[in-house]
Amino acid sequence: MRVQTKIFGEIDIEDEKIITFPGGIIGFPDMTKFTLLFDEEKKPASIHWLQSLDEPAFAMPVINPLILKEDYNPEVDDDVLKDIQPIDNETLLVLVTMTIPHDLKEMTINLRGPILINSDTRKGVQIIIDDENCPVKFKIFDILEERKKQAEAEENK
Repeated sequence: MRVQTKIFGEIDIEDEKIITFPGGIIGFPDMTKFTLLFDEEKKPASIHWLQSLDEPAFAMPVINPLILKEDYNPEVDDDVLKDIQPIDNETLLVLVTMTIPHDLKEMTINLRGPILINSDTRKGVQIIIDDENCPVKFKIFDILEERKKQAEAEENK
């Protein structure tokens, strides 16, 4: 599939890279087909983009929450995962959306609305977590800076 996107220009998407969200994503129920785009030269910890294939102008930054909050492990009811079954720890990809404002010090991730993807079936769902320990705006700039310093220190050893 060839898609013209606002951020990435024209891209080719192989059928096995298409992720279907049967119920859409929160706020965008009509968008059901997406793909994950990322810079293959960067580390796996990099930002990915959840690119809509239904609306080429729509792409949102996402990241693995464990990179930024190692204890992130919200409880999820099985019934909210029915559209992406069967899943296990090997096939489940968990991502959270990011807000990247002009002032990068205000960058946040949304721990309350994770995106869960079954990598085998390529089906996904976005859910709402009812847990006060999972804020909608979890600031990450200081964490990213600390990780960057740690990585530089490792390289200089």
